Amino acid sequence: MARSEISTQKEVVHHTVLGRTVRSRIPTGGKIRPGVKELTRAAAANPAIVELYENGLQNGLSFDLIGDLIVRKFPEYKDRVVLLPKNVQYFTVRPCDFSNEQIADQILSAYGEDRGDGVRRLYRFPVVFPSDSWEAVMPHELVAWKQNERQYWSAYSPDGRTRHCMMYAPPKLEGPGGRPLRSFNGRPTVVRPENDGICDPELCPQFQARKCNLAGRFIFFIPGIKSVEAFELPTNSFYAMSNAIQRFEAVAFMRGGRLAGFLDDKKTPFYITKKLTEVTRIDDNGRPTRVAQWLIHLEAPVDLCALVAPEGDDTLLAADSAVSALSIDAYTVNPDTDDWSDEQRDVPIAAPTPATSLRAQTPVTETAEQRQPDAPNDTGRETGASQSGVHPDDPLVHDEVYQSIGRLILEYKLDPDNFDKYSYIRWGSGWVKNATGRRRVLDELVRYKNDPQGLRDKIERALADRHRDGGA
Repeated sequence: MARSEISTQKEVVHHTVLGRTVRSRIPTGGKIRPGVKELTRAAAANPAIVELYENGLQNGLSFDLIGDLIVRKFPEYKDRVVLLPKNVQYFTVRPCDFSNEQIADQILSAYGEDRGDGVRRLYRFPVVFPSDSWEAVMPHELVAWKQNERQYWSAYSPDGRTRHCMMYAPPKLEGPGGRPLRSFNGRPTVVRPENDGICDPELCPQFQARKCNLAGRFIFFIPGIKSVEAFELPTNSFYAMSNAIQRFEAVAFMRGGRLAGFLDDKKTPFYITKKLTEVTRIDDNGRPTRVAQWLIHLEAPVDLCALVAPEGDDTLLAADSAVSALSIDAYTVNPDTDDWSDEQRDVPIAAPTPATSLRAQTPVTETAEQRQPDAPNDTGRETGASQSGVHPDDPLVHDEVYQSIGRLILEYKLDPDNFDKYSYIRWGSGWVKNATGRRRVLDELVRYKNDPQGLRDKIERALADRHRDGGA
């Protein structure tokens, strides 16, 4: 199986169809499939085709290869659909989908179940995500395929404001009628000439013909399965991905922005399973209809309140935003319109909880011109903490990481209100009271030691994006 890499680079900000900021590169070496493919009614009427299909399944062949074998042996099916996807409760794990074929057996042995039909299948399995950015562990795009390669796909401009439709550039030739020139850094891509290169699904013939669809995948490691490469689970379900975003953001709120690694000191992982859910579809007559489907479902079987460091009663206030995010209406899709709900889209960022307001808690160091003649200046702690609204007895007054954050905010000339809102978006409201959260905030500030303007631009982009999306 060909390996792939998922972009998650921290130095470059990318934008996606459902979110923002994709970072570093995570190599993947295996796929768990979300379902199966079955013979069409016409193909299943031919006993020879059924036998070929069954033999392919027993030998662990991919559905694509089984389809090719059928077409090769029965040429009359060359231009006809032979296999159709089927929505089932379990996941498909086959040796041919892994660079190390033994991993498929290891996964089924460790987490497979026989639910009474005599076949061991994968219904639920633990995962650990390798990045704190949900856009990195769930990359996605609008894409149209032609045979076995992408024909068109979506990509955002560097400022994240314009979604372009991309395609591979035609090969350059050595003079008229010459042979194609070799490309040094892979196949070059260009903006599609139609529609001024703008990706607008309502005006796209491929999207309207259902040839271009939203395609995504979850990227993860599986505890107990030894591999230097991550695994992926493809999905094209908008509902599954939007529900996963809700859970990613809820957990990140509680963990000071963290998604990567185990959820707690007991090494509790996320779990991926399937849940039978009613979803709304628009039929060919334009009428909404509801259908039951097995959708990929992300579970976090942990007491989320325990993820917040117990450093005082104010911790409960810091958890308010996460509790709201966990409610069923906090981040949902309107089932009748497939649109984001404007009233329930997200927790407002303009009103942080009192326990986490940077205006109230960020240490401030006065300049010589600003300091009153009788103001103490023998310690930065007295100057910063007392004027920031933090009580002198608050443990944060003596926290070196917290004080360093305040000093860098001043050194970088960041607007405290803007950083307050940005930190709420980036790490959730609980980071101030969470030692791990404070450390992660400081780490990000330190990374911009030589480029404060870059951080200011990043904050402005994040706030502008949230305001554009209706979150402010």
